Amino acid sequence: MTPSAFTNLPGVVEFREYRGRDARVPMLLLEVPHGATRALHYDALRAELVGSYPSDLRDFFFVNTDVGAPELAIAIAEASVAIDPRAYVVVARCLVPRTFVDCNRVIDASLSGAAGAVTPGLHDYVRDARDRELLLRRHAAYVESVEAAYERILGASGLAMMVHTYAPRSLDVVVDERIVDRLRAEYQSERIGSWPLRPDVDLIADDAAGRRLASPDLVAALQTAGGKLGYEVASSSTYHLHDATYAARFAQRYEGRTLCFEVRRDHLVREFTPFDEMHADPERVASLARAIAEALPRCGCAA
Repeated sequence: MTPSAFTNLPGVVEFREYRGRDARVPMLLLEVPHGATRALHYDALRAELVGSYPSDLRDFFFVNTDVGAPELAIAIAEASVAIDPRAYVVVARCLVPRTFVDCNRVIDASLSGAAGAVTPGLHDYVRDARDRELLLRRHAAYVESVEAAYERILGASGLAMMVHTYAPRSLDVVVDERIVDRLRAEYQSERIGSWPLRPDVDLIADDAAGRRLASPDLVAALQTAGGKLGYEVASSSTYHLHDATYAARFAQRYEGRTLCFEVRRDHLVREFTPFDEMHADPERVASLARAIAEALPRCGCAA
């Protein structure tokens, strides 16, 4: 890894660059918009906020953050460079906990009409005006930085993947100040099995009308990698590219050049413990990352 030429913003975004010995320009962006996965990320931001919040909100952070996604993105980048000396991969990791503001949400859209499809950009329990201002400022800073990265890399014929992880089962509960009580009730052993089990990997490749926006090469690479590991690889089964997300905006702007995908967290962590801090299992992460990197198109990951 070389020092980043992209601009890191403390508490907002961290860029890492991985270059093969023959690399010239960055040709693959791995964005992790829900990359604030550690307790220290939550605690640091919570200490800056002045409003009153549910006492168990930290538990919601643990159950709802993309554990394993940053590690997977980094491992894909490292494996890509090891395989292809021309590969030049940039990892963009968001450092803002989505528990407070979601940097993958178009805030206006997610506050008006996204209910039942995606969680909101700015939660209702963020009531203090000073907190809202701080969070929206960081949201804007992240979006500006990542938009510049997309333009730099995809504007030069590169590709991008939005790396996410999700919980094993789809739970449909109201997100408000009582969210943890509701989730704990549904995670009881006698109830959790009634919720639908998600695919091992889901390629969020299509819009609401079923139009394919994703890169055919990246779709094929993830299907190949998942098949190699015996994973069920679905296509827009859990979600579609929702207009309230920046994943959809980037997919529309750079049609055929991106892929948003989800991996079930229980395939990447040592133990799935939804209300406690989880840790990625390096071996499980490396296995999937290696399979993905081997399946990616060569020549610096360009299409």
